[in-house]
Amino acid sequence: MGLFSLFTREIAIDLGTANTVILHDNKVVVDEPSIIAIDSRTKSVVAVGKKALMMEGKTSGEIYTVRPLRNGVIADFQPTELMLREFIKMTNTKHSLITPAMKMVICIPSGITEVEERAVRESAEQAGAKEVRLIYEPMAAAIGSGIDVLDANGNMIIDIGGGTSEVAVIALGSIASKKSVQVAGDRLNTDIKEFMRREHNLDIGIPTAEQIKINVGAAITQLDNPPADYEVYGRDLVHGIPRSIMINYQEVATALNNSINAIEDAVMQALNVTPPELSADIFKTGIYLAGGGSLLRGLDKRINKITQLPVHVVEDPLRAVARGTAIALKNLDKFESLTKY
Repeated sequence: MGLFSLFTREIAIDLGTANTVILHDNKVVVDEPSIIAIDSRTKSVVAVGKKALMMEGKTSGEIYTVRPLRNGVIADFQPTELMLREFIKMTNTKHSLITPAMKMVICIPSGITEVEERAVRESAEQAGAKEVRLIYEPMAAAIGSGIDVLDANGNMIIDIGGGTSEVAVIALGSIASKKSVQVAGDRLNTDIKEFMRREHNLDIGIPTAEQIKINVGAAITQLDNPPADYEVYGRDLVHGIPRSIMINYQEVATALNNSINAIEDAVMQALNVTPPELSADIFKTGIYLAGGGSLLRGLDKRINKITQLPVHVVEDPLRAVARGTAIALKNLDKFESLTKY
């Protein structure tokens, strides 16, 4: 086994719209924003991840930033390949004369098309993978949340990522019912940006909208432990000069209401087509929330109110999908039927 490991390197990848997480030997070796900065003259990589994020909205004509994944799938093939190559380089901390073959398990949205699926596979192969397996995000999220996905009892998982929200009922190693909507973290950021323009005549960038969501984001207007008001900086749309205002969580909850309604609709649609025996299981076990969007204040209470079911935010929800992908990789003999070539 030790000799074999010299020639094979296994990595699990959560190639997300907002962030890419890579695990090797059950350790997180890369956790970076899914963004790349490219020199327009040479087409070479200037920066990826956090360094590229710092350049977003501040670049000149010679350097531009790209978020190559949109709504959970690859929108720009070549930047994705370049970004993935750079992230994989970050995982290689040991210098060896032998370049090991890479075996990857990558998670994908459950609503992905065959063309989009092929794009993920080809990007990984172009980045150096010799063997690529794919696993659906809600399945990976369930495994990473500690749910026994091979058991006969049904469990509902909601994975709210950057590009998509995935709702799935899982039992006996398969997805019994599912619903995927392109409403997630990115849409929430856009909602906040538009709200600031409409209500405060303040133009802000997406990174600032993200910080607003993190600091005062909420799904309901009445929280038991509300966050402190947050100061926002941007450009005044009336006078064209820099300005700052204070914003509270209730305003953000109002801004996000329509998008959260869409996620609630997806949950109800998945429940409506769930077989009755599995519905009985879900009544007992409740609903599990994973993904970065599950950290939105009050979201669990809001889903509980509409479904009348217990709602649990899983441990370390941001990395649930990546964790599940790594577990599937390490236990392919057990989870082989859940992955696909």
